[in-house]
Amino acid sequence: MIQAKEQGKIRHIGITNHRYWVAEEAAASGLYETVQFPFSYLSGGPEMKIVDMCKEKNIGFIAMKALSGGLITDSALAYAYLSEFAHVEPIWGIQREAELDEFLSYQNCLPEMTEERKEKIEKEKEDLAGDFCRGCGYCMPCPAGIEINNCARMSLLLRRAPKEGYLSEEWQEKMRKVEECLHCGKCKEKCPYGLDTPGLLRKNYEDYKSFL
Repeated sequence: MIQAKEQGKIRHIGITNHRYWVAEEAAASGLYETVQFPFSYLSGGPEMKIVDMCKEKNIGFIAMKALSGGLITDSALAYAYLSEFAHVEPIWGIQREAELDEFLSYQNCLPEMTEERKEKIEKEKEDLAGDFCRGCGYCMPCPAGIEINNCARMSLLLRRAPKEGYLSEEWQEKMRKVEECLHCGKCKEKCPYGLDTPGLLRKNYEDYKSFL
């Protein structure tokens, strides 16, 4: 890539990934102009360390999963938080035109970080403390056909999004697939966050059945 840049074929070099050690190594190397990594107000110490490293080395930080895979439902709060980092540029996950309009409106009327919003962030962190699936999909594909990146965080989706869609016959069938888990451990090996994915699947499936 450096050679291609010297030849004028490309102008900039960036890297994206979900693994802490890769992001740290990339930031420390001085080889990249941007590092893209998951970051939101639910992030912890390891993510913040990478954000700080990028600031120190004048590297642009692109925040993916800025809404934590759909777990953050207050877009104005998420926008206000990330706006406090001058070198961080979030990429928002948008599925509907109304959501696009919502984010575009913040360009003209920037949400401010108030004390009330700070308190809400602390409450959200408390509610989501511990291990939870970010929905990155690195564990996929599953040899048993389980949609792991959504099934392993179904409990949160049911409580933080309109639950009706997740209680449909289609989703009931997807969740029943958890019963066919081979316990091969491949998803656990591939999880960049070191989660006990099979355990999360079992817990979320039991919780899902109680919702039904």
